[in-house]
Amino acid sequence: MPRCKNCKDKFEAKHFNQKYCFKSECVKVWVETAKVKNWKKEKKKLKEELETVQSLTKKAQRYFNSFIRRRDQNKNCISCDTLLTGKFDAGHYFSSGTHKAVTFDERNVHGQCVACNQHKHGNLLNYQIGIEKRIGGEELISLHEEAHKTRKYTREELKDIIELYKQKVKHIQ
Repeated sequence: MPRCKNCKDKFEAKHFNQKYCFKSECVKVWVETAKVKNWKKEKKKLKEELETVQSLTKKAQRYFNSFIRRRDQNKNCISCDTLLTGKFDAGHYFSSGTHKAVTFDERNVHGQCVACNQHKHGNLLNYQIGIEKRIGGEELISLHEEAHKTRKYTREELKDIIELYKQKVKHIQ
């Protein structure tokens, strides 16, 4: 016989997973815990519905950059050819702040050592040489054309991007 989670008395359970007896104070406790569980589920759903485009963009950027770091691990820095091990950045050829159209374009973002990305402000001259070697001249021209387009992401697009890169990170691991 199980013991009641509230009053600790032994009781005969009607169901295999019953945790509370049928005393009125125990039933009240059981109902309250059920309400709390339902509220937590509802709160999570409401939070997801109220996420702003800005917060979704940050979240998508985090998953996208994580994918780039996994993809380019143990490759060389796009700018200076040092081996990328340990901590390194996902460096954008066209900055994500001013070129929204290519923010989540895998051709635009490559593994870059911290020295090049942060201390040399992207080391863009060497980045251009490295990116041309990696993706080719035609793709680089296509990337230039795409980068100068105007783009605004919707909440649904950002949620799709988040899910896509969550899956890609799982697939790489």
